[in-house]
Amino acid sequence: MKTTRRTVLEHTGLATLGLLLPSCAAAAQATAPATTPSETPPMSDYAPRPLPFDPSKLPGLSEKLLRSHHENNYTGAVKKLTAARARLADVNADTPGFVLHGVAQGELAFKHSVVLHELYFGNLTGGGSKADTTRKLLSDHFGGAAAWEQRFRALGASLGGGSGWAILELDLHEKVPRMYSAGDHTQGLSAGIPLLVLDMYEHSYHIDYGAAAARYIDAFFANLHWEEIDRRTERALKVAELFG
Repeated sequence: MKTTRRTVLEHTGLATLGLLLPSCAAAAQATAPATTPSETPPMSDYAPRPLPFDPSKLPGLSEKLLRSHHENNYTGAVKKLTAARARLADVNADTPGFVLHGVAQGELAFKHSVVLHELYFGNLTGGGSKADTTRKLLSDHFGGAAAWEQRFRALGASLGGGSGWAILELDLHEKVPRMYSAGDHTQGLSAGIPLLVLDMYEHSYHIDYGAAAARYIDAFFANLHWEEIDRRTERALKVAELFG
């Protein structure tokens, strides 16, 4: 049977792997493919999306901070995702397993970083206040929207001075909202749809607030676009009806 990149990827369980090992990435780049590349790569390049708001008009979050976050951290993750996918396109039957493992882990980590950043910036399009569906969901499961907010703020603050994400999602398995903190870009529920994402890496607030993470969380909540969050919730609830 002729060996192609597709058969190699299928037999190595690529989709189950997680964070990039720098030494493995270098080895992958130096590995020459032994087979003829197919006309269709296993994954496509990804183009960065622009900020969905005017970064000069979010109270409490400076334009300098938002542009730096978008241009350096988000766009940087997009570039790394594209590079990891280019390396994956070059794997072949002779590629060492540890090399494939490392590059595939990198693709996963950078993809998660890209998605979470886009959800985060989408939270901050500002001005929206209507969130009937989301507020009802939170009230039903957390004893009120105010009680949920207190817990979510505390979750975010617990990451201050460190790194990670605070995430509210709809758990499709149990069909309930849940919150968790992700210490890096490879942690998350296997059957969850993010509704609200708070970036607690220092690059998201240090320019404006230094170590005062709680003040950044105040600004984050002041700029939430609840109508966008409600759209996510409504879509997630429809998916949950079809799930299992």
